[in-house]
Amino acid sequence: MATHIPEQPTIPSTISLPTHRDAYYGGEWHAPKSGEYIQTNSPGTGESLGNVANCSAEDMDAAIRAAKQGFDEWRRVPPLDRARILKKVAQILRDNAGELAMIDAADCGNPVREMISDAASAAAQMEFFAGLVTEVKGASIPMGPDVVNFSVRQPRGVVGRIIPFNHPLMFCAAKSAAALATGNTVVVKPPEQAPLSALRFAELCGDFFPPGVFNVVPGGREAGARLAGHPDVALVALIGSAATGRSIMKAAAETVKPVLLELGGKNALIAYGDADPEEVAKGVIAGMNFGWCGQSCGSTSRAFIHESIYEDVLTLVVEKVSYFRPGIPTDPETTMGAIVSELQYNRVLSYLESAKDSGARLLCGGRRPSDPRLATGFYIEPSIYADCTPDMKIANEEIFGPVLSMFKWCDEKIMIGQVNAVEYGLTCSIWTNDLSVAHRAAIEVEAGFVWINETSKHFLGSPYGGFKQSGIGREECIEEMFAYTQEKNIHVRLRQVGRNGTDG
Repeated sequence: MATHIPEQPTIPSTISLPTHRDAYYGGEWHAPKSGEYIQTNSPGTGESLGNVANCSAEDMDAAIRAAKQGFDEWRRVPPLDRARILKKVAQILRDNAGELAMIDAADCGNPVREMISDAASAAAQMEFFAGLVTEVKGASIPMGPDVVNFSVRQPRGVVGRIIPFNHPLMFCAAKSAAALATGNTVVVKPPEQAPLSALRFAELCGDFFPPGVFNVVPGGREAGARLAGHPDVALVALIGSAATGRSIMKAAAETVKPVLLELGGKNALIAYGDADPEEVAKGVIAGMNFGWCGQSCGSTSRAFIHESIYEDVLTLVVEKVSYFRPGIPTDPETTMGAIVSELQYNRVLSYLESAKDSGARLLCGGRRPSDPRLATGFYIEPSIYADCTPDMKIANEEIFGPVLSMFKWCDEKIMIGQVNAVEYGLTCSIWTNDLSVAHRAAIEVEAGFVWINETSKHFLGSPYGGFKQSGIGREECIEEMFAYTQEKNIHVRLRQVGRNGTDG
């Protein structure tokens, strides 16, 4: 039997930007109450992509009111009917994948050849959670013949989602799926650096939902803080930095609301001496997500390589990273894009200076590309440093840029201690042919998601999330759906029946 292989989305030759640049809530578009708009620019070229509403706390209040009203209707929609709507949205995402990828490439700087898969990933998560709507079950508790005791799971209410700039469309759609599937309404605050694909998603899919069910409010810190602290928001979820996560928790604490946080990472790749240097080098490069300029919470930005294969891996890593060359993000041939903003660009440059000052050995990169076509964008070459030590700044802090630190190790206990010494614990990649070594290391490392002889990939159904300051909660699995519900216990005392069959 022939296997059907779905066609790959076509990358369009032009960019179709969203028509609406205001807030979307209550099923309609609303200009910001302050009348303030801010210009958004492409980090790859510096050109203007137009103005977007800079919404305030007052705008967020209005959106939350609309979401609260929408919740009264949406919570009563039968689960399978909600699922049918999510499946329609998934198809719209697939049908418009190329257009959405071009918007994100222009707006956030990641190359369109990488972003083209984001709509498919979001669609897959929409369908995944749509398929689980009947699995959000309670339980019955045995208490004897005259009692019925059971629990049910109910939606929480209005959910606030604050999304990052590295995959704006995917996170806007995919990270709304579980909340919507379980009967909650959602208010999305898109990233101020790259808000356009979220607005286009609202244009494409907003009308599929009753008014107030799905809402998008662009803005900065004021809007985000109001969303996190508003008393009518039942849960707030964030993908972002650890510092932002701490701020969200403080705001949420005022109304004792739960949070779902996927935060930063300073993730390790560990290679043992029995691993194939060729495969390790491939894993090192793939794990850094150089295509996105290393702007990924899950990037394995610290590579711990056993001394017996260290020099071989260094040589191969330099060879393989040459595939990634900065270019215009909307060009389908580009393999590596731009840093999202001037602020972040300057921050990454400061880490390169720190690496130089601390004595790390530069293997490649460490500078801006010389291509004159890239002069108006925020580009940095893939930068790899060898002979790093744990006291170096680049070895401890999340850079969120294309900067890889490589360490040589010989003592496993010391190496594991160094891997666990940072404040983060999101992912870890382990390379070895010894199953016992792999299992032992996977247990010892302080990380929430561990690959063995693999890296970077996510798997629907597998819980993704971090230890320590890398976050709270798990996503991409049924536990994510449960997080958007609250459990209620119901106790029923039955009337006792007398011997003659009547109530006693």
